[in-house]
Amino acid sequence: MAITVLIVDDEENARQFIGDFLSSQGYEVIGAATLAEARVHLSRGDGDVILLDVNLPDGYGPNLLHETAHMPFRPPIILITAYGDIEMAVDAMKNGAHDFLTKPIQFKQLEQSIQRAFEIVSMRRELAHLRQNQQTKSRFIVGNSNEMKSLVEQAHRAASASVSVLITGETGTGKEVLAQFIHTSGPRASKPFIAINCAAIQNTMLEAELFGYEAGAFTGAERRKHGLMEVADGGVLFLDEISSMPMDIQAKLLRAIEERAFRRVGGTNMIHVDVQLIAASNRDLKNMIHENQFREDLFYRLKVVDLDLPPLRTRKVDIPELVGFFIRQNNPKMGLNITGITARAMQALVNYRWPGNIRELSHAIERAMLFCDGENIDLPHLPADVIRSA
Repeated sequence: MAITVLIVDDEENARQFIGDFLSSQGYEVIGAATLAEARVHLSRGDGDVILLDVNLPDGYGPNLLHETAHMPFRPPIILITAYGDIEMAVDAMKNGAHDFLTKPIQFKQLEQSIQRAFEIVSMRRELAHLRQNQQTKSRFIVGNSNEMKSLVEQAHRAASASVSVLITGETGTGKEVLAQFIHTSGPRASKPFIAINCAAIQNTMLEAELFGYEAGAFTGAERRKHGLMEVADGGVLFLDEISSMPMDIQAKLLRAIEERAFRRVGGTNMIHVDVQLIAASNRDLKNMIHENQFREDLFYRLKVVDLDLPPLRTRKVDIPELVGFFIRQNNPKMGLNITGITARAMQALVNYRWPGNIRELSHAIERAMLFCDGENIDLPHLPADVIRSA
């Protein structure tokens, strides 16, 4: 993903001069002439690194250090100072400035400073991903069924090779959780995991969400937006319900996969990325190919490894382990200390067909814990449909 530099300087020529150089080096550049404009960009999340002049028309530049101190991912700020401002710059460093550069700007020093700043940004992101990955690992339950053990072995191999994966299965079987498991099990674990539900986004906006757009590309596009494929650079892009993707977007996605590059909407420059794609569908894509609703070439490009998640009704041997997991997961969130489940309640859970699969089981256990006053979940605590199955 390209590094975005926010240049805050009231001199238009200075912004243009520095911006042209940074653009030629492959950086994304955003300009702001005042602190007010800078604050607007920061509120939108624009700018990985800030290049900040000291004296601005509406205030003192280093005040931005105090205003951004509370941000969890505070962008590194590089001050642009005159020679007489060295003492001020040193004081600003004590307040969190990343670096300061004296005028006139030396481009070699500027690029070195920005690279050092982006290393900090990358490290913060990786730590955040590691924390997220640890949580994801604790959410995935293999179970005791041979089907799941075999599927997890295949998932491990797909993760190690960073190949495209197609996950199929009924609604609620845990396709996104499996995708996150693949992410955390492979060499991309410290990089982003970006998920997009293709069915939840209007067809007219899906291309812009995937590939981003340039300012002015269409009505309402006031500024450049990075697409999710660019945000996922180095990591994993999970395309849920890919069966809902329009045919024209499928063609553009196929080209992006094959070329490892794409153009933003309204843009001319090719954006190169390294992304592992994981797609998921609860529909039969082969039937959709026969009905000319899904591209055959994209289908085979995605299913280098295909993983079919079995419905819960065919792997009931895993239910006791799943129940134990959900109890342990919910106890701290709900402020409870439930330790188990009675035999008759467990038998009812095993007898039930679970049309909503693991998602429905998770909700059923949460509901049972809500109505449980003792240490063990019992039959009356379960949903009515499950009780009837007993």
